[in-house]
Amino acid sequence: MVDEPPVTAPDPEPAAPAARRRWRWTPRRLDLAVYGVFLLAALWVTSGIWADPAGRVAALYSSDPAQVQFFLAHSVRVVLHGEYPFYTDQFNYPDGVNLMANTAILALGIPMVPVTLLFGPAVSFVTLVTLGLAGTAAAWYRVLSRHLVRNRLAAAVGAWFCGFSPAMLSHANWHPNIISQFLLPFIVWRVLVLTRSIRPVRDGALLALLVTAQAFVNEEILLFTALACGVFLLAVVVQRRERWAAAWRPLAAGLAVCAVLAGALLAYPLWVQFAGPMAYHGLSDTVRDYGNDIAAFFTPGSPTLGGNERANVNLAPNYSEENAFFGWSLSLLAVGIVVWLRRDMVVRALAATGLFFAVLSLGERVSWWDRDLVTGPWELLVKLPLLDAVVPTRFGLITTVVVGMLLALAVQRAATLRVVERRTMRTLTAAGLVFALLPIAPMPLRVTTRPAVPTFITADRWRQYVGPDQTLVSVPVPAMGNTDPMRWAASTDLAFKIPGGYFLAPRNGVTGDPGRFGGRPSGLGELLAEVEATGRTPKLDERQRRRFLDELRHWRAAIVVLPLNEQNAEPLRRTVEQLVGPARQELDVWLWDVRTLTSQSA
Repeated sequence: MVDEPPVTAPDPEPAAPAARRRWRWTPRRLDLAVYGVFLLAALWVTSGIWADPAGRVAALYSSDPAQVQFFLAHSVRVVLHGEYPFYTDQFNYPDGVNLMANTAILALGIPMVPVTLLFGPAVSFVTLVTLGLAGTAAAWYRVLSRHLVRNRLAAAVGAWFCGFSPAMLSHANWHPNIISQFLLPFIVWRVLVLTRSIRPVRDGALLALLVTAQAFVNEEILLFTALACGVFLLAVVVQRRERWAAAWRPLAAGLAVCAVLAGALLAYPLWVQFAGPMAYHGLSDTVRDYGNDIAAFFTPGSPTLGGNERANVNLAPNYSEENAFFGWSLSLLAVGIVVWLRRDMVVRALAATGLFFAVLSLGERVSWWDRDLVTGPWELLVKLPLLDAVVPTRFGLITTVVVGMLLALAVQRAATLRVVERRTMRTLTAAGLVFALLPIAPMPLRVTTRPAVPTFITADRWRQYVGPDQTLVSVPVPAMGNTDPMRWAASTDLAFKIPGGYFLAPRNGVTGDPGRFGGRPSGLGELLAEVEATGRTPKLDERQRRRFLDELRHWRAAIVVLPLNEQNAEPLRRTVEQLVGPARQELDVWLWDVRTLTSQSA
């Protein structure tokens, strides 16, 4: 009998190369993908401006972009030259401007100093808008996915709406300080943590640091966050009173620590804001009356796929304040979510919070399609301290966040239903989201061109005329409707001073008076603005000439500059020549050297 060879096990197959291993969506990769989508969406919204940041601006344009660019240039001076951060006389010379009372965005402008230095304030502006939209959505996704819902799709849907709602798109035209809400989700989270904290001192200190940082982004949004947290917690306590017994001690201790620490950090800036030079108390009646029309909640926003600018006229104060505009489909869906999930205490508390601030956002007069109905509850609150400086329509931003959270909770609930219903619910959920969100999908901001900074400025030809305590006076004089000279100054890192500008200041320059847009009334400024608007050249008498020369002396004007391409430049030139004599052309401007007329000895 022949012995058979022993049976040996086959050699194991070599392991597959790493490149051939199956690629998986890990939680980290999912998060990065969501953040990437948010960034791409923000770039899509701002794409028209990115094509030429210095030469393009949102078509629904006011003076705010130029003001923000001025503030960005001020941040450069704070960092590089140690300039005082809370007040400046680089515009509205010689009275100056209280920057703490004008949202100078130091918490945004200082980190942007490298970008401003390398690429200019126009690039910094569009960068802030882009990061504000994407960063706000990313922050809400982070907090929602870790602390409200377990389903990442649910968190992404809610965060998408918080970052790219019609209200956020509306403010993206002009207000990077309002859309930069990336600290708010963490402030809300830390407040809720305090209700169950075992280390309230540490948690209160963390909250204080967040509050302090947000105060230098936008104080109004910080106030809204505090009010929203208070109303939400009250709505929870009303439903579950037993929770208050365990929550009030750590909450009170943490908030006390937060108040002491944040109060110490903000004490001096707040003193400057409310009692320093050029401080004002409250806003003008026109701004305080800004409210949403009820119909605004059922109409798509102007910068969205289904939006119609003409249809939205008179439903909001202006196109940068479309703080509702959810559209019929989303409004109905939000109500449906509340009805569907009404047994959930959090949903009921959110619904109460959103409804409360939606009503406040209607302002002092409740209207429907621009027809006044009744007096609004805001009439009872508008004169209270702090609230007298609030723009009521912006309470709609709180309702926006509430709707985002409701969307997240609804998608989470749909994903946790029984297996036999899951496929149907996925289909219904997807259909409902498309039905609600597609009409208000973000579209690129419409853009228009704006005048280039004159070569006379960019070539530094002005330097041979303007001294450190003198001003460059543009024609027309800088004001709310004429902010191009603020861009000129920003392009030079505020190397020269200008009179007037766009800002909030006390009436007649008296500290403590109610606020108004612009500084002291200027007869010369009003005259030149009228000439630009009408094209008619007035005949100046000797009395007017002396009065207007006194204004130039008050401003310590060195030169008066009129761009050749200014609207109605010829009537403007003839008007100024009656005041200070013949002009001469230098590069692309008409120039008047008025130093001999405005010197102290003149």
